[in-house]
Amino acid sequence: QVQLVESGGGLVQAGGSLRLSCAASGRTFSSYAMAWFRQAPGKEREFVAAFTRSGGSTGYADSVKGRFTISRDNAKNTVYLQMNSLKPEDTAVYYCAASLKYYSDERRGYEYWGQGTQVTVSS
Repeated sequence: QVQLVESGGGLVQAGGSLRLSCAASGRTFSSYAMAWFRQAPGKEREFVAAFTRSGGSTGYADSVKGRFTISRDNAKNTVYLQMNSLKPEDTAVYYCAASLKYYSDERRGYEYWGQGTQVTVSS
């Protein structure tokens, strides 16, 4: 089992940047595919970005391609989400997730979730 704790959310103006962190503890970090999802008020939780379990490949939602970058530091058991050129529509609670599958871009593919961190982008 793995425990996930997100941090780094906050309030930022449109066009600004934030970096989210997700610290993992428990089972070997490199055993998991890791992902970020987000959920805006009144909307379904949606996929943002993910790493394969090996860490060799990544995937992104079309809405964030070219603006967001997911990275992982296995030595620190931490996954990051660098968010640039933020837009008001990026406002949401951002969740870190872990899966024993090789890779997934679906919510149902992830067994473990953090508590979320709020990101608010003002126009």
